[in-house]
Amino acid sequence: MARSFRIGQIVPSSNTTMETEIPAMLRAREAVEPERFTFHSSRMRMKKVTREELAAMDDESDRCALELSDAAVDVMGYACLVAIMSRGAGYHRESQARLHGVTRDNGQPTPIVSSAGALTEGLKLLGAQRVAIITPYMKPLTQMVVDYIEAEGLEVVDSIALEIPDNLEVGRRDPALLKDIVQRLNTADADAVVLSACVQMPSLAAIQPVEDALGLPVVSAATCTTYQILKALDLKPYVPDAGRLLSGQVG
Repeated sequence: MARSFRIGQIVPSSNTTMETEIPAMLRAREAVEPERFTFHSSRMRMKKVTREELAAMDDESDRCALELSDAAVDVMGYACLVAIMSRGAGYHRESQARLHGVTRDNGQPTPIVSSAGALTEGLKLLGAQRVAIITPYMKPLTQMVVDYIEAEGLEVVDSIALEIPDNLEVGRRDPALLKDIVQRLNTADADAVVLSACVQMPSLAAIQPVEDALGLPVVSAATCTTYQILKALDLKPYVPDAGRLLSGQVG
């Protein structure tokens, strides 16, 4: 009998994408690998992507970790990149340690993955030093993401901010649109492209086609989070047709 793993996700209340794309990737993996997965979420209130709402939302993450630890999940993913990044450089380490402490104190010590940490770590695992990114955020929040990534030792050579303030609208976007948007991104000096530096902007269907077209590694917050989830479970980080990071040849 194949081993089954419980995947916990801490998600913004208006997020509709991480509970779609991460299961889609792991279901695709189930077609070629023996492990099986179930998915369990707890939600933090957030409707508009502003610093104020992000901070208030992040304050709810301890409750979410406690709730998910009651279900004895095998790993938790904090599925909001910008909420972590809005709290200052390197905050993902503090957040992951604190949330792990919550699960430990509840008698269910659980590995914690954050999308913010997963994104920067995924880029480094690919050997990238210079990256180009696309976000749905307003320009000030996009600059905050750029600053956070650069504080982790990477250079952002170009960025596109789509300036969509409504989180539900972000989640309704067609990922195929990114195939055109990326053509406006200056990738000449980039080692890798972040097609969606946001866990809410759908991009999975475009990851492999854009990577094939550019000849560069292409990731998203979701693909990087999936990589770290699999590594935390000590499983082969492989998902078919999800970009080089999840090719099973990295890390």
